[in-house]
Amino acid sequence: MASRILSGALVSALAAATIVMSPTAAQASPPGSKDVTAVLFEWKFDSVARECTNTLGPAGYGYVQVSPPAEHIQGSQWWTSYQPVSYRIAGRLGDASAFRNMVDTCHAAGVKVVVDTVVNHMSAGSGTGTGGSSYSKYTYPGLYSSYDFDDCTAQITNYQDRWNVQHCELVTLADLDTGEDYVRSAIAGYMNSLLGYGVDGFRVDAAKHIPAGDLANIKSRLSNPSAYWKQEVIYGSGEAVQPTEYTGNGDVQEFRYAYDLKRVFNNENLAYLKNYGEGWGYMSSSVAGVFVDNHDTERNGSTLSYKDNANYTLANVFMLAWPYGAPDINSGYEFSDTDAGPPNGGTVNACWQDGWKCQHAWPEIMRMVAFRNATRGESVTNWWDNGGDAIAFGRGAKGYVAINHESGSLTRTYQTSLPAGTYCNVQNNSTVTVNSSGQFTATLGANTALAIYAGKSSC
Repeated sequence: MASRILSGALVSALAAATIVMSPTAAQASPPGSKDVTAVLFEWKFDSVARECTNTLGPAGYGYVQVSPPAEHIQGSQWWTSYQPVSYRIAGRLGDASAFRNMVDTCHAAGVKVVVDTVVNHMSAGSGTGTGGSSYSKYTYPGLYSSYDFDDCTAQITNYQDRWNVQHCELVTLADLDTGEDYVRSAIAGYMNSLLGYGVDGFRVDAAKHIPAGDLANIKSRLSNPSAYWKQEVIYGSGEAVQPTEYTGNGDVQEFRYAYDLKRVFNNENLAYLKNYGEGWGYMSSSVAGVFVDNHDTERNGSTLSYKDNANYTLANVFMLAWPYGAPDINSGYEFSDTDAGPPNGGTVNACWQDGWKCQHAWPEIMRMVAFRNATRGESVTNWWDNGGDAIAFGRGAKGYVAINHESGSLTRTYQTSLPAGTYCNVQNNSTVTVNSSGQFTATLGANTALAIYAGKSSC
């Protein structure tokens, strides 16, 4: 999720919603042959466009996710983007012209566009928005009046109570009555306007706080009801609202995947990952959106983040190599203040300058996108582990990955299902030779990985 009250209290409440009674045809997992999304958090649209051309397209990313484009409350903090005051494209990241150009440019680079979409709530106060619109908490002229909000105007306090979760206010943000026909129509109108610009899908922010049946109704009103949906529904043990309720609408973000990766990479053995995914009780791979971190979790500490260095890098390498879910690569900026908005107001002049972390372009991560594309549809084969923090596995006859998360170097001979030949280890651009028995010998330094795949023989 990603909403904060005006005082700046961090929003990391979220989990799931109501049962879909008659689900529409859901687009589960991103359509197309490339399922990796680069989440360019708080990047201005013109910077996103340039990155699609220069990096995302050439690297093989299938999607880029952009931050909420709607007009929002004023303020430098990142979470102001998650308090809309109208559905005009008039936020700090760019106007409608910049947005349209970004969509067109990314499409020309072979990259589809997903929009982070805030439709559960509006703002928590009153004032003038980033596009000049006047508003108060329950009045948004030309869009919503007090009649369009839920009757419960108290803050959510009980996640064991479905009604409380889905009808009361998330951190004091005005909660839209999504059971009301006019509200459903207005939300669908906003999403249809985005589809009109050519966007390919949506991340539905705070979906847990909207009954799944309401979302199904809204989706049925879209000009393209099969547009890709990825819903933010945070799992909570014993909670009234669960992520699986939403799979009839499309993909659902599997937060447990990220939480458990943090624990395994920080404190446990990588050997435990042998059956990662459904074997750990997660949702079906075909409807799961996965990530190592997102903009909320990197700030609240519930997952790994760029501050975890090699643990973070290797976790992303594993995610991209492992055939579960559709992966998001979080790409944001350095922060010490968890409220701090984007450097330069969202303008990225160059990666790794002005505090922009550009994780999507870290060589160890970026090069695994092509690995994932090349091994798509292949099952895990030739698993090996040392019982500790060194693992290796193949993806059929298409690829092979080894990860050494031990404190010292590791030399061994690996058994693969790859054809004999010379391959490029895309982790460090070294050469690996696989013999006629499908074996190769390699030395991996501490906290490094190796990844080879069919079709990549030279570096």
